[in-house]
Amino acid sequence: MNTKTDGPGFDFCAFLDYDKSDEVRLYEIGRYVAKTCYSYGPVIRPRGILHYVTSGKGMLQIMGKEYSIHEQQIFFIPAGISAYYIADSEDPWTYCWAHLGGSAMLELFNECELNEMQPVRDVKLREGETKSALQRLMDDLFENYEREYFSIAKTYELMDFLHSSYARSEEETNESLQLQYVRTVIKFIQLKFSEPIHVEDIAMTCGLNRSYLSRLFHEATGSTIKDFLSTYRVNMAKNMLKKTDNTIQFVAFAVGYSDIFTFSKAFKRITGMSPSEYRSSPDI
Repeated sequence: MNTKTDGPGFDFCAFLDYDKSDEVRLYEIGRYVAKTCYSYGPVIRPRGILHYVTSGKGMLQIMGKEYSIHEQQIFFIPAGISAYYIADSEDPWTYCWAHLGGSAMLELFNECELNEMQPVRDVKLREGETKSALQRLMDDLFENYEREYFSIAKTYELMDFLHSSYARSEEETNESLQLQYVRTVIKFIQLKFSEPIHVEDIAMTCGLNRSYLSRLFHEATGSTIKDFLSTYRVNMAKNMLKKTDNTIQFVAFAVGYSDIFTFSKAFKRITGMSPSEYRSSPDI
């Protein structure tokens, strides 16, 4: 971990690389007190970066558009997108930032419709507040950034703030009830794949007839629920076979199979090779 506090305009910067989880990653945080007309870019970053303007004003250029940004607004620059921003000539901004990643984080930005086409949002202060909830959250993060799990917990709080502030409710989306059932099936499998679950169990969770749920799922995904479950289990097993020394029998039980024969048969059907062949293959 590296920190910087004495560069031009820098108030604080920490390079964290908290990336143990595939779902939520925190790479860097910082605060910048900009001088008049200080500019950055155009630049393309390999990771998304969220900015929170705590005072002053500035301008963002992204996707051929300009956005005038002021105190108590956030702006998001996705990974792989060119952006340029500059502090105001009379009231230069101060902003916090966080480099963020992970599958859950990307899904959240999608739910909030924070993207290169809609990069700016207002941060609302409650009546009587002098500091926003987001400001208090970022202050806590900056004061305790060396504590990895604390920092990740604060990142989840940040996600909750974004979701509660900007994500559309189910009533506001065009997502059909059928698609919601499909999402429930996928989440159920992701949570319960290591247990001896069956399609009947999933249908009961959704409160639907098995045949009807199976038809909905197949129409939406092109796969049967049973095949999706088998494929998910095998993908989890592939990861374990490559990254651990556990026996094949242990792996089979760990991903929800009651015997090694059924597991090996499913594994070969999906991958074209046996579990032992997959483990010993150096190119996969």
